Amino acid sequence: MNEILQYVNVTTSYNAVPVVHDVSFSLGEGEILGIVGESGSGKSTLLKAAMGLLGAGGVVTSGDIWYRGKNLPDLSEEELRRLSGAEIAMVFQQAGASFCPVRRVGAQLYEAVTAHDAISEAEFTDRAAELLHKLRFEDASRILESYPFELSGGMMQRVGIAAAILMNPSVLLADEPTSALDVSVQKQAVEEMCLIRELYHTSIVIVTHNIGVVRAMADRVIVMKEGRIVESGGTRDVLENPAREYTKKLMAAVPKLRLRRGA
Repeated sequence: MNEILQYVNVTTSYNAVPVVHDVSFSLGEGEILGIVGESGSGKSTLLKAAMGLLGAGGVVTSGDIWYRGKNLPDLSEEELRRLSGAEIAMVFQQAGASFCPVRRVGAQLYEAVTAHDAISEAEFTDRAAELLHKLRFEDASRILESYPFELSGGMMQRVGIAAAILMNPSVLLADEPTSALDVSVQKQAVEEMCLIRELYHTSIVIVTHNIGVVRAMADRVIVMKEGRIVESGGTRDVLENPAREYTKKLMAAVPKLRLRRGA
């Protein structure tokens, strides 16, 4: 499998205090990789490091993050902005919070797309409606014409996931995208991300504390503790035969998600 994203001996710090220590892993084309661990284990920091979103005091102190021959920590803000959305997209825990509540959903998505692509509003509307239909949204036109406050929090999260792939990025980084959702909406969101991979061959990294989500969708899994990788491998191997006691504890009492197959 060809590698599209590579972390090589990455260490990150906040205010000179290391929080991620010498982490290395890769993401293959069309692969779904799960990163799990308790809060504070450094898993979300890894995604933010790739996109230059560590915030005040945050820095990649050593190591490289390679995407198609480009070392992401070395890129300027402008270079990262051009990649963001068009080639590497990110979904956060509260994706709906990024939408302005008093502007229609479709208008905001159109604005985001035209930052990268010269496209007419009519062409955009057709593209967005087609995508939403493929991801099993009912009444796509109504969603695009709605204001965010007219849609439920779960619906807005699903719209946020769909919006992230409007530009057909090669990589989707998903940071706890299901943790704020109830079980039924969580299941829909997971199914949609799996379908995104099937339809567009998108490579996905999903960060979560929920082993059930990883079990349902990931090809491989990385387990993190205190900023270090403590276990990694094929999802079934790691979850059914964990080598570390820490992994066994994470798996305790986690329900399985039942997904539609063959979509």
